[in-house]
Amino acid sequence: MTFDRKALRIVIAAAVVTLSSLGAYVAAQSAEPKEKVIKITAKKFEYTPNEITLKKGVPVVLEITSLDRDHGFKVPELGVRADVKPGETTRVRIVPDRTGRFEFRCDVFCGSGHEDMAGEIVVVD
Repeated sequence: MTFDRKALRIVIAAAVVTLSSLGAYVAAQSAEPKEKVIKITAKKFEYTPNEITLKKGVPVVLEITSLDRDHGFKVPELGVRADVKPGETTRVRIVPDRTGRFEFRCDVFCGSGHEDMAGEIVVVD
């Protein structure tokens, strides 16, 4: 059996480049923060939990479900606004870019007591 040394070198070089690229890709994927999922329920006139602590720069997905009627979810300082409908899960992705305390509120009138339907996102380093 004969083989071409030049062709073999090309195949080996291509394999080394492919493995190096794959290793760099895996390392980059591992370095990215994983999305944390936080479940929130909404009902007249409260969110549970009503305080959520997040880390600056770490992606999070809020999964918000209404237990009774239409509600809203608004965090003006973080540029977040979503409708929350009963029987559905609303997913809101946030990557906090600064620390602080940010109020969230229901912005769909849900009856007497609506004005008290609020909570807070606390972003820490």
